[in-house]
Amino acid sequence: MKQTEGYDHVERKRLLLLGLPWTFTVYRMKEDMLNVKSGFFKLVQDDCYMYKIVDVKLTQTFMERLCGLGTITCYTGDTTDKELILKHIKNSEEIKNYLLKTSEEARIKRRTVNMLDIGSGDLGDVNDIDLQ
Repeated sequence: MKQTEGYDHVERKRLLLLGLPWTFTVYRMKEDMLNVKSGFFKLVQDDCYMYKIVDVKLTQTFMERLCGLGTITCYTGDTTDKELILKHIKNSEEIKNYLLKTSEEARIKRRTVNMLDIGSGDLGDVNDIDLQ
């Protein structure tokens, strides 16, 4: 994994064949932003703040495992992209863990942490509650 241009991690989308980096997609991460830059004739840049990344999923097909690659799906609260997909990247497990840790730290820093009430169970019918 490279560190360039002030980014913590820079990785390229790779061909599934032998994991060669012959594509025009670059994924750049720093502590507050994820940037996806793709294209040759038409350049497209997509940014997502780390605090907007809600969950991260790593998938590895058989061919990806043979080549040492993985695909990371970032589920976000972003309006332009609900899912950011980082396809065929090296060090995928390390990057997934980095994204999870950094996004959690960014939410805590911005005080945008969502809490889930997992143990509430079934509250039943509201009419069953005696308010006297």
